[in-house]
Amino acid sequence: MRRSERKKNDPDLGILSSRTLFALQKELFATLAEQGHPELRPRHGAVLAYLDEEGSRATDLAAQSGQHKQVIGTLVDELAELGYVERRPDPADRRAKLIVPTDKGLDQMRRSDAILAAIERRHAEAAGEADYAVFKRVFALVAARHSGETE
Repeated sequence: MRRSERKKNDPDLGILSSRTLFALQKELFATLAEQGHPELRPRHGAVLAYLDEEGSRATDLAAQSGQHKQVIGTLVDELAELGYVERRPDPADRRAKLIVPTDKGLDQMRRSDAILAAIERRHAEAAGEADYAVFKRVFALVAARHSGETE
């Protein structure tokens, strides 16, 4: 059996993960566009997915997303220009800046949460609630182990 046939019949973790990510991003950002946020792109998720409503430091966003701080800085610049975030002094450390969502950013965050919850509900209904719960638990374990978050 050729390698491509094996991959098609028994895809590895990388293929399954990328298929899931790309399909999820496609649906999420298409739905966000329909709901009034057409300028957002999947790359913006490196900031928006990890951004706290009270604000986050760029270094924390970089660490959580796995992106370089320079990449996060560029994305924050884009999102600020689009009106989704703003930089403010960090009250805990005046030398530092917080990336804080604007009202537009908060709207996007609420809509994203609702869209992702709907996607998860569909998968849970298709797989069965119990099986989906096991899948999420195991997938989270695999992701944590692979990223070095757990032994």
